[in-house]
Amino acid sequence: MEKQQVIQAAERLFPICAGNQVAEEVAISAELAGLTIFEAPLVGIGSAQDPLFQTFLDPAVIGPWFKQPQEWLEGAQTVVSFFFPFTEEIRRANRKQTTDPSAQWLHGRIEGEAYLHSFITALGAWFEEQGIRTCAPMTDSRFLPVHNGNRFHEYGCVTEKTFGSNWSERHIAYLCGLGTFGLSKGLITEKGMAGRFTSIILDEKILPDERPYTEVYEYCIHCGACIRRCPAGAITEQEKDHTVCRPWLLQMAQRYAPRYGCGLCQTGVPCESRNPSKKK
Repeated sequence: MEKQQVIQAAERLFPICAGNQVAEEVAISAELAGLTIFEAPLVGIGSAQDPLFQTFLDPAVIGPWFKQPQEWLEGAQTVVSFFFPFTEEIRRANRKQTTDPSAQWLHGRIEGEAYLHSFITALGAWFEEQGIRTCAPMTDSRFLPVHNGNRFHEYGCVTEKTFGSNWSERHIAYLCGLGTFGLSKGLITEKGMAGRFTSIILDEKILPDERPYTEVYEYCIHCGACIRRCPAGAITEQEKDHTVCRPWLLQMAQRYAPRYGCGLCQTGVPCESRNPSKKK
């Protein structure tokens, strides 16, 4: 199989999978019914044997709890990553916020996540029809969050600042050539960082994309805009402190249940919807 076939399948499924428009019955307010959440995705291809996967086991990167592609799917050959940019309407609404997330962003975070499940499930079914076995970790029961106080203390390197999961969509997107990290620890793609990632593992070999970068923070211009935008003060030039960020997200979850989110560091910044390291 070739990458173009994957792109064509994604283009066909993107508009027909349920959930990319906010349904009237779940809309936070009447005017948000019909809100479109995502633009069409970027697609990146990576090899399941890429040496970077071993690098991800380093606690300074992800940690030894990270599950390799072959642990998710026996005979894994390829990993496909997708970045779904939020629409301008969602980004514009959150751009105006200074503390709490906008209602549009809350829909993008929660209803958007449900759409990603719908999309990646439908794509997996399409691959299966082609005789290709798949696994989408975000929909798999083995997917687990990892942070201080809940799991994986047996590895001896879980600290109070540990925050992640046993399959990191951002790191997979980096491996697949979709972008590099910013100070906020979001991934900056050619369409910015305001959006969501998903991925799928295949037992079919597809020629991997060549990563157009060599440095982890190559697309970040270190302007400090995300530092100033963070309402919790969790971002500095040195790190993003999840012991500060996570309590803020929990506060938002209590305030806006059953939704939560923030995303201020992803909007109102130069990397919101483009790669700021490239001259216009």
